[in-house]
This record gives sequence, C-alpha cells and structure tokens, in this order.
Amino acid sequence: MQLGWAILTGMLGLGAIAEMGLRSIVGLGNPLLYLADPDIGYYLAPHQNVHRWGKRIRINEYSMRSEPLRDRTTTEGLRILLLGDSVANGGWWTDQDETISALMQPEDSTLEILNASANSWNPRNELAYLQRFGTFAAQRIIVLINTDDLFGTQPSALPVGRDRNYPDHKPPLALIEAVQRYFLPPPEIPELAAIAQEKGDRVGKNLDAIAQIQQIAQHHNADLLLALTPLKREVRDRGRDYEHKARQRLQEFVESHSLAFIDFLPLFQSQANPEILFRDRIHLSPQGNILVSQHLREWAINS
Repeated sequence: MQLGWAILTGMLGLGAIAEMGLRSIVGLGNPLLYLADPDIGYYLAPHQNVHRWGKRIRINEYSMRSEPLRDRTTTEGLRILLLGDSVANGGWWTDQDETISALMQPEDSTLEILNASANSWNPRNELAYLQRFGTFAAQRIIVLINTDDLFGTQPSALPVGRDRNYPDHKPPLALIEAVQRYFLPPPEIPELAAIAQEKGDRVGKNLDAIAQIQQIAQHHNADLLLALTPLKREVRDRGRDYEHKARQRLQEFVESHSLAFIDFLPLFQSQANPEILFRDRIHLSPQGNILVSQHLREWAINS
C-alpha cells in the first residue's frame, strides 16, 4: 500500500514538474487563440500576450501583431497598415521584436506600423479584414504576399477549434497540448479538403481582391504598395510553370492598375547567399525579415 502511494506521489510530482516546464519554458498550454468569422474566415483573438518556444507574441485590441494603437488626437507621425499572411505575422517562430513590422519601426521613430496578419491568409482574407475594421486612418497600406497566396482559397472558418493550429480555447493542461500536438495525428477535416480543391480562377479572384483593396485605399487617400516575396525554389531556379504564369499575370495586373509594386525575387537572387534568407520553403529567416523590412520602410517614408 505504502509503495503504491509512493509511486503515485512520484508520478504526480513528475507530472507537475513536466507541466510547469512545458508552460514556463516551451509555452505549451497557452497557445494563440483564433476567432471564427463568416467573411474573414478567422483572425487572432484580441488582447493576447503569450510566450511560445521563448518567443514573445503580442496581439492588440484589433487582432494585430502590434502594440495598442496610438491616440491619433495627441500624437503625430506616419501610420502604416501592413496586411499579410504568416510571412508578415512571423508566427510562433519569430519574436515580437523580430517581425517585419517591428523591424520597420525603430523605437525613436514617429512611424507607427500596424500588423494585421494571420497564418495562411491571402488577399481575400485581407480584403475582408479591411472591410470589417477599416484602414485605421493609415496614410500608407502595404499588402505583403508570397507567391503561394496568389492561389489562396476562399476564406473559411472551418479550421477554428478543429485544426490544432487554430485553437479557440486554452487546453486544460500543457501536457495535453503536447500529446495532441506532437504525438497524435492531426484530426481530419473533410470539409477543408473541398475548399482546398476550389474550382475556377483562383489567381483572378485574388487579383480582384487586391483591386478592391486598392479602391479602399484610394477612398481613404492612402498610398498602397503591393509586395511579393518568393518561394525558396523560385530563388534557386525558375520555379514551377504555373507559378511563373501567375507572376506574369500579377505583373500585368500591377501595370494596368498603376500599382506600386516590389518584387523581392530579383532582390533575393542578388544576394551572395540567398538561402540564408529563408527559414523554410516560404517563411523568412531573421536575415530575410531584415531585408524585406528595409525596403518596405524605405517605400513608406519616401512615397
């Protein structure tokens, strides 16, 4: 009997130590939460401040990865609204101070960079966010996309609360999150498979969303920049034929709409070692974030 209690007590003690370690060191048990939306699909829940794998992530009152908005009645300066996907957001692998938006905004600057972004957003999500929340009186708007975003599907709320990467509530224990995330297969969401096979001209639909964003910017007297980061394979070689065709369509769209545009592909290719600009096939490394932020900030200040 005593041996049994000793074993049980030891197991509980080890579990408590593991729970505290996973929470304090890894940040498990406290994931970023998402809200479902019929138009935007999903966006980050407001007012979050979490640590994951040693990285700080702050989400303000408008679901942006930014500090709270400054009071424009008492402060002056240039406000820039950055719209994007996980490249702009930085995800759990990027500390708050190393995101593209944070790198654009030195502490002593009058610039205010608002980062409205979320993983796997595309121009259709970003348009819906603008239609819901407005431009926040930004004088400059930057839409930062990567080549994959040109093929993005219609916004959907299906992942929220079902896909483990888009939770809508905290798990009761960090240990439970660890098991669900790293030891169990991801749950199947059959409805998402149908969305992933969306028919029709996806590129055209996303270009139309960008055109509508341009109309919103013009209505609010804001300058608009479209910026495109490449996939890693595009830097190494030509990329796939369908990507090349989509890029050609984008270039024609930019010219026909007289839209300010930065294509980072030649800029990346001009680097001595462009491989170091990537974290994986899409997402940028700290060096990549620095390069992109420098060019975006230069446009914002000089446009």
